[in-house]
Amino acid sequence: MIQHKLIPGAISEMIVSTSTTKTLTLADRYGLMAAIIDEFIVEDELRALNRILRYIIKGRIQIVDQISQDEYLGFWITGLN
Repeated sequence: MIQHKLIPGAISEMIVSTSTTKTLTLADRYGLMAAIIDEFIVEDELRALNRILRYIIKGRIQIVDQISQDEYLGFWITGLN
């Protein structure tokens, strides 16, 4: 069985990233999955994850096939040159 381990601070980073870009990347989805199956998630983080899921359902956050936001930013920066 594959074990998924949540990186410390990942939930906070995901919340900031999704609120800024209004997108959920592939890396964010794996982080979301790891957070949901984590037995030691604190109540504040659980509420934040539920908020992200509600925003996805309401269409406020779009699911994209990018690996990460850095992939998008890299394209955007090189596109300027």
